Amino acid sequence: MNAGYGLTVRWSLEDAPADAAEQLREYVVGTSIARFMFLDGLAFKVWRMREGEWFEGTYVFDSEQDRTVFRESFEPGAATAPGSVMIGSAPIAIEDWEVVAIAEGPAGFRRGAGPEVS
Repeated sequence: MNAGYGLTVRWSLEDAPADAAEQLREYVVGTSIARFMFLDGLAFKVWRMREGEWFEGTYVFDSEQDRTVFRESFEPGAATAPGSVMIGSAPIAIEDWEVVAIAEGPAGFRRGAGPEVS
């Protein structure tokens, strides 16, 4: 049995504006977190970044159908999504993947901003 249905959306930051990382942090914390907290079928989303290299949304959905519905609604407008606008280019990868298992450690999941944004 599958533990979830993953989706990765990744942008390259190699040619992004100098302030793209800061803009992305502010957008995620100020706007995007709230939007995804209420997305039907989403188990969780993690925003990951290696500044100057890449920015990524990592999603885990409860069902394959939930992932498919989200992907089909996102892909047509991916090039004009807020992240794409801040970065100055469309995602370089949109990939489905299988979640084999999830282990939550004693610290549990932390919600909210990362270390760079308060």
